[in-house]
Amino acid sequence: MINNSIAYSLLFSIAKGDVFGKDQPVILVLLDIPVMMGVLEGVVMELQDCAIPVLREVIATDKEEVAFKDLDVAILVGSMPRREGMERKDLLKANVAIFKSQGAALEKYAKKTVKVLVVGNPANTNCLIAAKSAPSIPKENFSCLTRLDHNRARSQVAMRCGVPASHVKNVIIWGNHSSTQYPDVHHCKVNMSGSEVGCFEAVKDDAWLKGDFISTVQLRGAAVIKARKLSSAMSAAKAICDHVRDIWFGTAPGEFVSMGVYSSGNKYGVPEDLIYSFPVEIKNKTWKIVNDLPVNDFSRSKMDATAAELVDERDTAVTFLGE
Repeated sequence: MINNSIAYSLLFSIAKGDVFGKDQPVILVLLDIPVMMGVLEGVVMELQDCAIPVLREVIATDKEEVAFKDLDVAILVGSMPRREGMERKDLLKANVAIFKSQGAALEKYAKKTVKVLVVGNPANTNCLIAAKSAPSIPKENFSCLTRLDHNRARSQVAMRCGVPASHVKNVIIWGNHSSTQYPDVHHCKVNMSGSEVGCFEAVKDDAWLKGDFISTVQLRGAAVIKARKLSSAMSAAKAICDHVRDIWFGTAPGEFVSMGVYSSGNKYGVPEDLIYSFPVEIKNKTWKIVNDLPVNDFSRSKMDATAAELVDERDTAVTFLGE
């Protein structure tokens, strides 16, 4: 949905080669609802007016059979936002209808190798519904965005240590893209004056790392809305670019990133059949959960709490799938 500041921020970055590389020709296919087609035409004009060398074509449509045909990558940004007075189950029901339809369109029209990133909230459960609605596309091809939370966590640690964000690696976002998510720095490394040290040693403030740091990352989206009167757009678009670029080109040796992925086969006791955010390494466009990290009791309780929320969301959403 292009009447969405995330999508608007995202298009320029993809078109100019920030995601797939400066030499990779790109065709952008933009899907929106019929009433927004006039606005979408204006966005197409702007993209044309950028005169970007690798942007070969921009297709604007309100038809799923056009939008999803032969896709290599699908980024599902739009979803039904929660409105005042709306019950959570009503929100889930509305989004099940959207992502069931988009999953079915992927099943029917997209390449079976398509990589699908779900951004629209509730992202984890929307992603699961889309995956269930496209049974012939491998579950591993679906992921949801927790990279924004991952980037927020990196940035908080970097600012606390007085280093660039690039000096902080291997933070983890466990679980749901919601306020129950668990930002974990027990395996995080910080480059301080040329040598890598553990995050707790670098920050030297355990109370902050186990308290305000976690709540700051969990509630950052709400804090942005309160300040800006709009939800995160620039930072969300950057996170989408980071997420898709890592799928395309892989993660650096010794580094992992956070992605909401299919939980089957994990060794952390997370229930099966969820889209849950784990630390992953990516090679040859294929992610693998980093399955051998020790988990202490503090982390375990937080990982379990966010899993319980996701099980509840899934079970509610699945009841609407047959309708």
